[in-house]
Amino acid sequence: MKSYNVSFRKLSSKKIKLNSSKSESNRLLILKALSNNKIKIKNLSKANDTVLLNNLIKSDSNSVWDIEDAGTSMRFLTSYLSINKEGVTLTGTPRMKKRPIKILVDALNKIGSKITYLGNEGYPPIKIEQKVNQIKNSIAIRGDVSSQYISSLLMIAPTLGNGLFIDIKEPFYSKPYVDMTLKLMEKFGIKSTLEKNQIKINHQKYVSGEYYVESDWSAASYWYSIVCINNQIDKLKLLGLRENSFQGDKIISKIMILFGVKTQYEDDGILIKKSKSQLESIELNFKDCPDLAQTIIVIAAFMKIELKLYGVESLKIKETNRLLAMKSELKKIGCNFLDMNNHWILKKRKNKFPKNFILDTYEDHRMAMAFSPLASELNLKVNNPEVVKKSYPNFWKDLLKVGYEIT
Repeated sequence: MKSYNVSFRKLSSKKIKLNSSKSESNRLLILKALSNNKIKIKNLSKANDTVLLNNLIKSDSNSVWDIEDAGTSMRFLTSYLSINKEGVTLTGTPRMKKRPIKILVDALNKIGSKITYLGNEGYPPIKIEQKVNQIKNSIAIRGDVSSQYISSLLMIAPTLGNGLFIDIKEPFYSKPYVDMTLKLMEKFGIKSTLEKNQIKINHQKYVSGEYYVESDWSAASYWYSIVCINNQIDKLKLLGLRENSFQGDKIISKIMILFGVKTQYEDDGILIKKSKSQLESIELNFKDCPDLAQTIIVIAAFMKIELKLYGVESLKIKETNRLLAMKSELKKIGCNFLDMNNHWILKKRKNKFPKNFILDTYEDHRMAMAFSPLASELNLKVNNPEVVKKSYPNFWKDLLKVGYEIT
């Protein structure tokens, strides 16, 4: 098993060119394919998930599409293939075969596709037996499991002969990701109406255009954490982020004001700076930004803040059950993370961090990156550090640039 020892040596570079947004890139690849390649994408993400999705679309296989561990690709390609291919199978890693797909498959089958399960019902692998022959243009779908089901349906909606009306049932989690999908579609000519969680898209054609992918705000969250935690780093410049971003995780810039890091917007990105925080306890709802939860939990653990978390149910069906993984790793550094049924609570840390911490990453990129800022506070060993390639392949290289040591 590969592992890294991570520590902080001395601040060197104060400027980081972040990776491009995986969320924007993955959506744009599907839109490009649906437009018959009329869309030109610049600054495409180098995240493993995006590279895999791009390669699969280019290969255009008529048999098996192996998604590996890319949950977004599984959901987006299920809809994309349902209007383009018959007789193809979508499969993935053992973990992927435990991640639910039933809500999306049910919706597509109601519209007029025929998709079957090759293993356990409700989970991959699945087979597109028959392309969509539209028999219905209105569906209701739960909004509390994965917004990617909704985004997946939205992107194919204009290609359907009768369009699509989607009624999203409350509670509606991760709505900013659906908003992002609609805004990107609008960039390429698609009009939609959104009222009271009901979205209507008529039959239309995607038009040609060009899009420059923004840097990734969820990746930026780890640098906010570093500025907060590392007492030798008082500011950092993060390149390629926009004040008028489509990404919901831009909310990190507001959340971190509470934890003592301010954001200054500049022409080529943002400058993040240490400020003061008097926080002792806080309640936060992550229903619109679940990917930020692990980062904020680690920051709260460092700052000895009691943190109540709501809206984190979707973390159970990510690369791992992130809530249980966090509970296990936080226990190693003397922190109690408790399930209170309708929310989770991080109790205020009473003792010093241990001298040594061996981090297990659970095949989850965000586990590795969320805990790494603690390397300035203790001797950190990260098991399976290569998991970061899923979303931020240059993460360890970027840590080296600012003065961390990795052996």
